[in-house]
Amino acid sequence: MEYRYLGNSGLQVSVVGLGTNNFGGRMDFEAAQPVIHKCLDLGITFFDTADVYGGRGKSEEFLAPALKGSVRHDVVIATKSYSPMGEGPYWSGADRKYLTDALDACLRRLDTDYIDFYQMHRWDSRTPIEETLRFLDDAVRSGKVRYIGNSNYNAWQVVESAWTAKTEHLTPFVGAQNAYNLLDRSIERELVPACLKYGLGMIPYSPLAGGFLTGKYQPNQPPPEGARLAGQQGSRVLNEGNYASLAKLEKFAEDHGHPMVDLAIGWLASQPVVASVIAGATTPEQVEQNVKGGEWHLSEDELTEVDEIMGVNQQAGRGRG
Repeated sequence: MEYRYLGNSGLQVSVVGLGTNNFGGRMDFEAAQPVIHKCLDLGITFFDTADVYGGRGKSEEFLAPALKGSVRHDVVIATKSYSPMGEGPYWSGADRKYLTDALDACLRRLDTDYIDFYQMHRWDSRTPIEETLRFLDDAVRSGKVRYIGNSNYNAWQVVESAWTAKTEHLTPFVGAQNAYNLLDRSIERELVPACLKYGLGMIPYSPLAGGFLTGKYQPNQPPPEGARLAGQQGSRVLNEGNYASLAKLEKFAEDHGHPMVDLAIGWLASQPVVASVIAGATTPEQVEQNVKGGEWHLSEDELTEVDEIMGVNQQAGRGRG
């Protein structure tokens, strides 16, 4: 397993991490434990969750038993707050009142004294970013949190946060978590350059585009029953253009001796801004496949060929010169 520093920080994370938004929803406690233990066996140290995953805390609770004791020192637990965890005006947001309770609740569910990487799940337009950062700075100074980051922020929000942290002498964000995959490269235009400029490592989620990049969806056929893209989201992904791109990508992967999953994860892991690719898994076998994909380091020529397949300008902002 390869380990990388998260942004301009001293925190090292495994290049392939585990995203746990399936825990408590598609997966019960018994199904989650073999997946977590397979991650540990293969050297995955980065476990990403959120207080809202699994129905208000279930995902965090499912992670806790496997990451206790002697294992705790050797893993990076990442969680998030912001999304509603109850009814009424005081059960969501990034203000000091809510985050004080939200952080303590995360610690209880995770059964730990500290969170390695605490992220704001979304930008809170109602709360000044200075208030949010001052709370997070206090959390770091208290020892409850080690590093902080953001999720689903736009480029200007990353810049505003970095500037506020610098001018007010507060702990800065060191990581950004956003949707990023071979089909959705919109963050390359502005967010990736902002992260590179201000020292944030990118943590892509949805690396397989909801499973589309595994090749399990076929044109002119209904999605498999229970599949992630079977609902409204599928109408945005399951279209003629994406199927045409997938066919070209599959041929590229096959010509290089890899399955499509390897290309989807390996391509992300080959981006200079990426620290860890958080891929979900519902079986230990899927964990093994994700790890194998992270071992493919695409060359500059291979990255350029993928750009050409996807019709992307090579200077579009991936930080490769």
